[in-house]
Amino acid sequence: MSEHPVLGQVALGYSPMIDRQRSVVATRLTIFPERPDAAPDPDALLQALLSVWPDDAANEPMKLVLRPLDPRPVATQAAALPPTHKNSPVSLNIAGEALLHAVMDATPPPHLMLEIPAFMAGDPLHADAIKRLREAGSVLLIKGRPLKPLAPDVLVCFSHSIVDVGDERRTEVAPAPGVRSVSTVQAGTRSTVDIERAFQRGAVAVLGWPYDDPLPAAGARSAVASDVSVVLDLINGVEREEPVAKLEALLRRDPTVAFRLMRYLNSPAFGLSVEVNSFGHALMLLGRTRLKRWLALLLASSSKAGMAQPLIHAAVRRGLLLEELGRGQGDPEMRGEMFICGVFSLLDRLLQQPFASLMQNLPVPERVQQALCDQGGPYAPYLELLRAIEQESVVDIREQCDQLMLGLAEVNRALLVALSSARQLDG
Repeated sequence: MSEHPVLGQVALGYSPMIDRQRSVVATRLTIFPERPDAAPDPDALLQALLSVWPDDAANEPMKLVLRPLDPRPVATQAAALPPTHKNSPVSLNIAGEALLHAVMDATPPPHLMLEIPAFMAGDPLHADAIKRLREAGSVLLIKGRPLKPLAPDVLVCFSHSIVDVGDERRTEVAPAPGVRSVSTVQAGTRSTVDIERAFQRGAVAVLGWPYDDPLPAAGARSAVASDVSVVLDLINGVEREEPVAKLEALLRRDPTVAFRLMRYLNSPAFGLSVEVNSFGHALMLLGRTRLKRWLALLLASSSKAGMAQPLIHAAVRRGLLLEELGRGQGDPEMRGEMFICGVFSLLDRLLQQPFASLMQNLPVPERVQQALCDQGGPYAPYLELLRAIEQESVVDIREQCDQLMLGLAEVNRALLVALSSARQLDG
């Protein structure tokens, strides 16, 4: 990714949009200007975003399709959103009125969805700009509840209404007053319970990470699935430097593991110039150290938990983001460890076992174990930065950047690189 000076003038956070099938179908990117009244160059900002979500003939953008509220029971409804895909869209949540005005005036490409606060949607001064964006093909989402019904010619410009959990006090997630013809996306969900309740009330999608679910109790052990067992054995076998023939025999125990590993290794994100056709071939090309990193990704993606897909989505991006942040350290070993630390940071939730139990069977570097088991170490502050970015907390993002002596431009660049690489893995 080329350097974009505008990345030093904003802070970025992100969260997933999750559909009824518990799949991540879009990314919500929250953009905080350096000051609330600041308006960094909107064209430069859009160019930076297009490096992650390009719009060209080879990468035809997939529009987000949300159906209106369905009166049938949730269990009988068809999918309201398309499945996860590398071309899944992004919704821009711009947390600064001046910057939002500037982006609206710049007319972002249609595949970059744009959230408009309810107070702006209800202001006649903004009606022409909103209608112009809609005529240009933009997908617009109204954020919050307008105080009074919207004018019909403005209402028709919005496809979805975003309502925060904290603003929802009724038994039904009905569209906000004045936007009753659009479907509702519930924002601010932080647990499986929040997500289930939102869907029961009629939301077609939710925004937020299910991180407030209870952690597995100390000493808890869940049944180990066959594919998890195979990946654990592979990781341990690579660590012990066992012969390739023995490692390939382990892989043959579960063909789905072999398929998923080859899919990762041959993805554009991996950047190999030749196609990998066997475990032995991968080991020869990569070496044991690099291969362990991708086995870590494979382990995280083996979860069968009910909310596994959003957690896997986060784990992949955490690993890639920490790896990119570690690039500036000039230490390949540290960079590899940071990748593993990010990928494994949600492993307790994915495999439903506390880290104290997982570490007994999983060989990880000491610095990674310290961070995962809340024992401090050099990677712990990076995990706090990840959490701040995922929770879209600009105060915490800036605080963690200062603690790590990282500039916003460096962190934002790393985040966009990670999101771009992860989309290639998703495809």
